[in-house]
Amino acid sequence: MAAPTEEGNKSPGHHIELADDNNTIRHDGEPSPGMRNSKGWDGKLRVPKNALVANPEALSDPEYSDDENVLPGEELPADEDLLDDESEDTDEINCIHSRVQSIPALRLERFKQVARLCLRQNLIQDIEGLSCLAETLQDLDLYDNLISHIRGLDELTNLTSLDLSFNKIKHIKHISHLTNLTDLYFVSNKISTIEGLDGLTNLRQLELGSNRIRELQNLDALKNLEELWVAKNKITDLSGLSGLPNLRLLSIQSNRIRSLAPLSDVPGLEELYISHNALESLEGLESNTKLRVLDISNNRVRSLQGLGPLVELEEFWASYNQIADLGEVERELKDKKDLTTVYLEGNPLQLRQPALYRNKVRLALPQVQQIDATFVRVS
Repeated sequence: MAAPTEEGNKSPGHHIELADDNNTIRHDGEPSPGMRNSKGWDGKLRVPKNALVANPEALSDPEYSDDENVLPGEELPADEDLLDDESEDTDEINCIHSRVQSIPALRLERFKQVARLCLRQNLIQDIEGLSCLAETLQDLDLYDNLISHIRGLDELTNLTSLDLSFNKIKHIKHISHLTNLTDLYFVSNKISTIEGLDGLTNLRQLELGSNRIRELQNLDALKNLEELWVAKNKITDLSGLSGLPNLRLLSIQSNRIRSLAPLSDVPGLEELYISHNALESLEGLESNTKLRVLDISNNRVRSLQGLGPLVELEEFWASYNQIADLGEVERELKDKKDLTTVYLEGNPLQLRQPALYRNKVRLALPQVQQIDATFVRVS
């Protein structure tokens, strides 16, 4: 009988009775506390000498197998059988976490009205077998598969939403003809260059977070883009946004941004999420007078100079910076009549007097309803 491993005893459906030196039996698949030494799992299945074992041969015979008591594993249907119970008039098909490897094996040609196809969390490597849905398909979700190359979308010109997040894609190709796309997702791939988007003039939302992008480029054709999400990349400069007149939201957290000056190219920006960068100053925001939400948390900002013109500000998130002057906070933010939320924890002004800090901020900014995670008054 093979010794259990630390992970092996956690598999669902397999409950192994374990006994430690103190005769403690566990039925929940977790090792008993006595079965760990100071370095963790010790690799031994300990059976006390006085234990009653129904099949003692299991302890001495390495070839022993109790076949009669083995629980049958879950039998998954073949890909071609997964949709047999689905109505052929359905407008939505969901095959999530079903180990689908082949799209053609699903025989999608049976379905004449499918507008949304979700094949999340499967084993698909090739995009194929979808042309039969071209007339009706609008939303294609292939999140979390094994796709390396974008192919097989030539006829899907009615798509409005395409999700290829959590795959293995290195290059954005073969989608510029999908001119009806409004939402495009490439989160967590291996993309290093923004490219191949020239025809997507109706795109409103583009998600490229968790890739390998170093530069904001080739975006000028996206005249209707409203939301750009590029967090967790390697971007050092905000240049490249000047061709986006309708950009309303920019999420560029966890990059390497030092200067906000290029944001003057997008004066219509309403939400800016730029935490976890290398900012030391807020200078350069003066033109962004429509900002309602500003998140600069986890930077190295010392001064709030630059916030003066942002009269429409509603939420200001600035935790874990180097802000020390409460007087400056009052000067820069007190006139913001719509300001309801401020986060300033982790700054010197909070760390210096943690017991008094929140009350001082409340007195300095009487219009605020929430300081950090605490509501200070009800509107």
